[in-house]
Amino acid sequence: MLRQAKDLKGYKLSARDGEIGSVKEFFFDDQSWAVRYLIAETGNWLTGRQVLISPYALDPARTDDKVIPVDLAREQIENSPSLDADKPVSRQYEMQYYPYYGYPGYWGGAYMWGSVGYPIRGQGGWSETTPHNENDDPHLRSTQDVTGRTIQAQDGAIGDVEDFVIDDETWAIRYLIVDTGNWWPGKKVLISTRWIEKISWEESKVFINLTRDTIKQGPEYTEAALITRDYETKLHRHCNREEYWADELPRKPQPAR
Repeated sequence: MLRQAKDLKGYKLSARDGEIGSVKEFFFDDQSWAVRYLIAETGNWLTGRQVLISPYALDPARTDDKVIPVDLAREQIENSPSLDADKPVSRQYEMQYYPYYGYPGYWGGAYMWGSVGYPIRGQGGWSETTPHNENDDPHLRSTQDVTGRTIQAQDGAIGDVEDFVIDDETWAIRYLIVDTGNWWPGKKVLISTRWIEKISWEESKVFINLTRDTIKQGPEYTEAALITRDYETKLHRHCNREEYWADELPRKPQPAR
């Protein structure tokens, strides 16, 4: 299901033996646009450190009571590798985090989650043979870092990043929600993360390979409406771009617990 990031923020995180906090923010890989970690707001429980929850630990979000179940115990999380609240996530840190939980390294394969397209438990764990270099840059950014950055089309700016659309099965960021501001007042558009050519952190811009007119003539985005596959198909066909679901691995069932 496709969900806005702002709607998931504030969801309670429920471990096997009690709540651990709520969703504060997301760290994503700016090359694959996959959410690698949820950042938990833990209140007074684990102050002074960032508490990161991998999608490998998550069960489907419940919209009725706004809870995301976490298949971990509170003690596991408390004893996990510590990361200072003001430190970035390095590959060196991940080389401690993934073996601790026994998760497969997502950087060890050709797909978004290593050898598969989804973060699935029970499909093999950490392996010492996973290719790695502790000095690698995992290219992790927070969604907060990108919010507000200018979207630059081939022939000019079209607006600013307002929010993100997340697929809560693959944990891929599928779209940026763009507020078109003074260019197209009162309108919002979706930009697929596959259409992004680069992010310039120095210029505070996200560059896409479409023209302003192509974007303006496409289907308008309305937050009140669900993003259906029919809408997505129309959007991709209008922009003459291949659908992301055309080349992704099919969903594998979650093992029974």
